[in-house]
Amino acid sequence: MTEPRLDTTRPSSARVWNYLLGGKDNFVVDRELGDQIRQAFPGIVIAAQEQRRFLVRVVSYLAGTAGIRQFLDIGTGLPTENNTHEVAQRIAPESRVVYVDNDPMVLVHARALLTSSPAGATAYVDADVQDPDTILREAAGTLDFTRPVALTMLGILGNVADYGEARSIVKRLVDAVPSGSYLAINDGASTNEEIVEGQRVASHGGHPYHLRTVDEIVGYFDGLELVEPGVVPTPLWRPEPGPVRRETDGYGGLARKP
Repeated sequence: MTEPRLDTTRPSSARVWNYLLGGKDNFVVDRELGDQIRQAFPGIVIAAQEQRRFLVRVVSYLAGTAGIRQFLDIGTGLPTENNTHEVAQRIAPESRVVYVDNDPMVLVHARALLTSSPAGATAYVDADVQDPDTILREAAGTLDFTRPVALTMLGILGNVADYGEARSIVKRLVDAVPSGSYLAINDGASTNEEIVEGQRVASHGGHPYHLRTVDEIVGYFDGLELVEPGVVPTPLWRPEPGPVRRETDGYGGLARKP
């Protein structure tokens, strides 16, 4: 795997997110922008944490209740605790996981994502979310697209400026997987002035991100069967027992392809 040259003069979405999650795989430029976003939108840290918890709950449901054994994680981000393969393979060691990202820093750290149980497999695809054909072609080296696949797209579709294009990307991916497959999405919603201001600061700082309305996030799941409780604020999607955080502007859902 060729390690790319890192550009430390411009912020990276994966590194900014890593900083907001308390990670160390970031540079001064990422921390500066992260602090500016957090000042404008203090809830961003909770949103980042809750999105990670959502991933764990979704993958646990898919590998457990739904019996899914193949995962295509698009917009992976930097490795942290409870990566998709770790969660899935704790439940089903034979799970096969393909990670997709186009950030050079993620590629450098991809080896941490490629540890797998002997019974399963993991792979990494260096590709952009706006190139679903490349994603599907490369992922086919590890995944069997005649069997159900779980597509996870957490915090990634906001990187696509045009909502219509984002919808078409989701449709292309869903069309490529068979009946019984699943789609999980989590994204920021334009629900209040603080998050909109955070988006403006991020875009001005070189990290453009496009918020959607809640109805637009729901629209990604058209034609699919939403798993209860549907598309809801991230902390409210099948929460673990105990106190539930509600102060987040992220919305998420999971749906099955009939």
